[in-house]
Amino acid sequence: MLYHLLISFYPQVPVFNVVRYITFRTAAASMTALVVGLVLGPWLIRRLREFQIGQVIRQEGPESHRAKAGTPTMGGLLILAAALVPTLLWADLTNVYVWIAVLTTAAFGAIGFLDDYLKVTRRSSGGLAPRYKLGLQVVVGVIVGLVLMWLANQNLYNTRLIFPFFKQLIPDLGWFYVPFAAFVLVAWSNAVNLTDGLDGLAISTFAVAAACFTALAYITGHRVFAEYLLLVRFAPAGELTIFCGALVGASLGFLWYNAHPAEIFMGDVGSLALGGAIATVAILIKQELLLVIVGGVFVIEAASVVIQVASFKLRGKRVFKMAPLHHHFELSGWEEPKVITRFLIVAILFALFSLTTLKLR
Repeated sequence: MLYHLLISFYPQVPVFNVVRYITFRTAAASMTALVVGLVLGPWLIRRLREFQIGQVIRQEGPESHRAKAGTPTMGGLLILAAALVPTLLWADLTNVYVWIAVLTTAAFGAIGFLDDYLKVTRRSSGGLAPRYKLGLQVVVGVIVGLVLMWLANQNLYNTRLIFPFFKQLIPDLGWFYVPFAAFVLVAWSNAVNLTDGLDGLAISTFAVAAACFTALAYITGHRVFAEYLLLVRFAPAGELTIFCGALVGASLGFLWYNAHPAEIFMGDVGSLALGGAIATVAILIKQELLLVIVGGVFVIEAASVVIQVASFKLRGKRVFKMAPLHHHFELSGWEEPKVITRFLIVAILFALFSLTTLKLR
């Protein structure tokens, strides 16, 4: 909105020409998101305390987490406001890619909100029944897949897959892209949700992934960079750089209050929305498979749960002391801040490695 307003005054005020540049608007969106998060954070924490909207701790979780019971939760509302408002202010709202990213993020956030609301009102760690929660995620994923197929018919998208390291391997999935897109969205929203178990862990590792995708979105929309790196170029995808920048700013603003010891938790309204957001960007800029490397920490966390459950059902034995993996290290004697810091270091390494794959093909 602000972009459209300022650009309309460009003929009279030449300095407003600067808003035509994606790099300027990305920086502006990031700063706006950070300020919104920092300013609204204390107000939201007070309101959540007044309404007694506190975290319910799972009985089967680590005993050290019992002290966190009652910490204000549903802080994902702060993340959503801090990410989406700057996007709407600074992005080109005639760009369909921006609306797909914004609406998909909001839809996954709404599912998480419903789950959190039921947990709070029932005073239980059991919120929305898993089959309903998963069903709603699949519905959103399928709708996104169908919209992408419509865009493909308009020559605004394609359903090819790009494999990291293999520049000649670009199969076209056709209509199979719909279930594929749904799977990517559902898998990533749940992977981020599983990682959200320690103060600042999910949001800090997410900020790293979002920063990486800020660069990738810019490259995808830039003709020279995309051609040099042999990437699929979608000019409209460049506008997603602003959305990713807002995600980075919103993440840092929330981390300010979510850092150990946390004053607020994001809840499912935050984790499902963030997972949906990063997966949507990856799909739109054709880096669905590279996301596995960029978000390697989320993949490992989700895989640890799958391995733990499969091992217990098939062999009657657990592989880890507790899953997701961060709980295993906690029970192995690592202090919570040490687990968070080391996972963050690994996340940065994954992000750096993912960028090297752009040339190693």
